Amino acid sequence: MSRAEADGVRTDADGVRADDVRADAVREVSGPREVRWIWTFGLFRSELGITFRRWRTLALLGVLAAVPILVGVAVKIETSDGSSMGGGGEGGGPAFIAQVTNNGLFLVFTALAATLPFFLPMAVGVVAGDSIAGESSAGTLRYLLVAPAGRTRLLLAKYATAMTFCLVATLVVAVSALAVGALLFPLGEVTTISGTRIGFGEGLLRALLIALVVAASLIGVAALGLFVSTLTSSGIAAMATTVGLLITIQILDQIPQLHAIQPYFFSHYWLSFADLMREPVYWDELVKNLGLQGLYAALFGTAAWARFGAKDITA
Repeated sequence: MSRAEADGVRTDADGVRADDVRADAVREVSGPREVRWIWTFGLFRSELGITFRRWRTLALLGVLAAVPILVGVAVKIETSDGSSMGGGGEGGGPAFIAQVTNNGLFLVFTALAATLPFFLPMAVGVVAGDSIAGESSAGTLRYLLVAPAGRTRLLLAKYATAMTFCLVATLVVAVSALAVGALLFPLGEVTTISGTRIGFGEGLLRALLIALVVAASLIGVAALGLFVSTLTSSGIAAMATTVGLLITIQILDQIPQLHAIQPYFFSHYWLSFADLMREPVYWDELVKNLGLQGLYAALFGTAAWARFGAKDITA
């Protein structure tokens, strides 16, 4: 088979045919310049389809959905004799475990606290790290840039897809935890960290807000993964490097001697979402977290754009 024929039927590592999924988007560029925004949307839509049809992505979402099930079953077994579950420090993620047996809604907060330090960022790092490097290693990057999409539009579509995955992954954890919590434990009024009680409806609203904050906490990781992905033509190397950097930052954030620089690590304020369960809500660290994620997104997003704009895709 010739190279042209091979490129025409090329698939990625998960067996998703990039040429088939993107065909509609490519055809849209034949119109006038005024409808290029349609091309951008079509490219984003095709990227979403490719990402969420991969077995790797589905496996990652399956693992994330399983974490709340394991936590809920473990708590149920541990408290089956009527004993209470121990908790962690005030306002920290583990402290929510002590409340799970009284209200299954707290399993949502516990599951998000359990997955945020490693599982969620690892999943995002895998998806973002493979975004450009995966196309390059599969030989589809040149095919994409044949159409007048422009490197900037392609990079924006890739980053928008990674951010969408951040939201979907977080909601998978939250919905799984809510379902398990409702099956295994009672539901009702929610006792906040401050000791006040709020209705179940307001508790659900806060759970949704917490999920959104957790998803927003991952946009810095997505930008980091995208930047790493522009540095190499190996999808596996990009994913491994991104996950390795995540682990390194997490370790450095736990070393007391580095307390002076730890507030600048993107993971430092991740568990600040617990402040949404106070009455009134403490916004200081929440705002710092979101601002820090925006800074990392701007920094690594700009670096990715500069690198990708000068990248030799023929090499």
